[in-house]
Amino acid sequence: MTTEVKKVPIPRRGVDYRGKVVLAPMVRSGELPSRLLALHYGADLVWGPETVDRSMIGTTRRYNPETKTIEWTRKPSQGGAKQQPPPTDVKDSVIYRVHPELEGGKLIFQIGTSNPALAVQAAKLVAGDVAGIDVNAGCPKPFSTHDGMGAALLRTPDKLCAILEALVRDVAPAFEIGISVKIRLLATAAETEALVRRLVATGITALTVHCRTTPMRPREPAIRGQLRMVADVCREAGVACVMNGDVEDRDQAARLMREFGVDGAMIATAAEKNPSCFRSGALAPWSEVAEQYLRYALQVQNKYGNTKYLLCHHVPGKSPMYKTIQPCKSYTKICEALGFDHLLGQAREVDLSLDIDPDNTGKSYKKASNNSALAAGGKMSESRTSTSQIRKDFSDRGVVSASASETQSRPVEATAIPT
Repeated sequence: MTTEVKKVPIPRRGVDYRGKVVLAPMVRSGELPSRLLALHYGADLVWGPETVDRSMIGTTRRYNPETKTIEWTRKPSQGGAKQQPPPTDVKDSVIYRVHPELEGGKLIFQIGTSNPALAVQAAKLVAGDVAGIDVNAGCPKPFSTHDGMGAALLRTPDKLCAILEALVRDVAPAFEIGISVKIRLLATAAETEALVRRLVATGITALTVHCRTTPMRPREPAIRGQLRMVADVCREAGVACVMNGDVEDRDQAARLMREFGVDGAMIATAAEKNPSCFRSGALAPWSEVAEQYLRYALQVQNKYGNTKYLLCHHVPGKSPMYKTIQPCKSYTKICEALGFDHLLGQAREVDLSLDIDPDNTGKSYKKASNNSALAAGGKMSESRTSTSQIRKDFSDRGVVSASASETQSRPVEATAIPT
């Protein structure tokens, strides 16, 4: 006689994390084109990049018919001690984007937060368009921990549990989605077990454990000695357990899931290099991956700087092509360099839309007679400059201070749902 495994009920619009191989939440690498590429190659679910609660609060939700995406936008901050209202011609900053058609039912929104009330306020803005809300309690980098977010929450379990309980109570029922959390291992198995037991009692549907402690960095091998214990505690509570850390591809993920009794596996670094790791068997050649990535980037008019950043991960560093694309400052030039002539027409249109000079000067491209071509995008710079690493990383995640932009109505068919 088979004993039935306890399972926390999955909300109507939520997802069951069991049996899934998923894309990890990654700053810069988890933007929309990267998520679409991971789904293209077989990822079961995708996490967006960690988005701070305060960066979402005050945004305007609107549908972009040109890219078929839903965007949360706001006016950029003008900085200074006495902030002035931004000029009316300043383009809105896009804080978060989803593609309802291609990500429907598969996108998990990861929130950076250290405050239950702010977490709920921000989550409600996006909950109707995603399949789940995930709380980041594992990022060890200063842009999270300095404000008590990320891995700092592991040192304040009362606060972490309060955040999860607030989301389970005030967001999950109204939007019929699940709440999850991503953590790291603590110093000892006993400490990890005590924390996990508290977390699974909050009403969450899934817990992801990164098999490293907070001080560890990606170059250090993942440690899996506590993994089966974490999986067992989650199973007792009916909560799905997803593992993260040195998972290289779908085939290895399946082996690790069987070996340690976890329900799912999350891929990060390997997916950043070649997202065809989400399919079984051999990896796709980098040229195929790069072309498909550029197709998605052009389709959604992704920021060029972010696109180039990811392409430099897809193209092997030892390939002569890697050096060839380094000087490129526009979609047009990068398509020329890679020999994707069939994408040149679209690349030039997107360059103009994003106010980029297609001819590779790296400067903003403005023509008085072609204002309509610039209406869909904002000024872009290939590089990002800042006065500190924290400010730089916040910029990557869309953390700005600004007023809300022009309101548009919610589309009739919102995402059935996924960084």
